Amino acid sequence: QVQLEESGGGLVQAGGSLRLSCAVSGRTFSRPVMGWFRQAPGKEREFVAAITWSGLSTNYADPVKGRFTISRDNAKNTVYLQMNSLKPEDTAVYYCAADSAANWGTRFRSSQYNYWGQGTQVTVSS
Repeated sequence: QVQLEESGGGLVQAGGSLRLSCAVSGRTFSRPVMGWFRQAPGKEREFVAAITWSGLSTNYADPVKGRFTISRDNAKNTVYLQMNSLKPEDTAVYYCAADSAANWGTRFRSSQYNYWGQGTQVTVSS
């Protein structure tokens, strides 16, 4: 069994920064694509960012490009999401996810990720 645990969420003022972490534990699998998604109240879960095992390829949703950075430390089995210049519309529960099949071409789709964390709340005040 694989467990993903997010941390680092909280309350921040607009323009501020937060760094989310996702620790992966349990049964390991090789070279998963890791993703971050978010879900605001009353809205569907949406793609935020993804990264390949090597870290050489990353991808971001348009609303966060230039402000968020995804990275990973495979030695620590941890994925990070650095969020800068936060806006009130970034308020959501942020989820970490792992795709053990490493389907990079469909990284936007939440359905391809087979392991999920419990989520961490990010609230940005205006």
